[in-house]
Amino acid sequence: MSRLPFPGHQSPSASFDAPFEMLDACHERVRRSLALIDKLVEHLRAERFDAQAQEAARDVLRYFDLAAPLHHQDEELHVFPPIEDAFAHQVRQLREDHRAMSIAWSQLRVPLAAIAADPNTAREPGFVAGLQAAAAAHAQLYAQHLETEDGIVFPAARESVQDPAAMGAEMAARRRR
Repeated sequence: MSRLPFPGHQSPSASFDAPFEMLDACHERVRRSLALIDKLVEHLRAERFDAQAQEAARDVLRYFDLAAPLHHQDEELHVFPPIEDAFAHQVRQLREDHRAMSIAWSQLRVPLAAIAADPNTAREPGFVAGLQAAAAAHAQLYAQHLETEDGIVFPAARESVQDPAAMGAEMAARRRR
């Protein structure tokens, strides 16, 4: 029997046949994963160091270790280039965000990996506060980033990408490697 880490955590689905819908779905998964981290922190604050906490940590690790880097690569290769001249400032900032997110993730990953290995690790003094601080820093980077992409960059790129089918095929191929 499969258990969800916390009630209501489900991911949207999309197809590489519609690459921008796939990118939008990835943004929804980012938001859900960030919310799951917040739920995990509350779960641990209630002194529930259990399999549910462990499963939630594993789910977050899986998303940000595997899917998020591929998503950033999709943006760098397919979304940014066709609009870079018209939106140079935004594209430059989004690329800087990707680097900062990678660093923030490496810091947040440490306590999550510890919980995934043994949720009792979170009993250590200051552990949950450290997890919460790292999660807040990570989430803060994503807030403005997603707003810029969803509100400015994705709409412009949708109009500028010459061959969305080829874009989707390349995105899918990267995930098969």
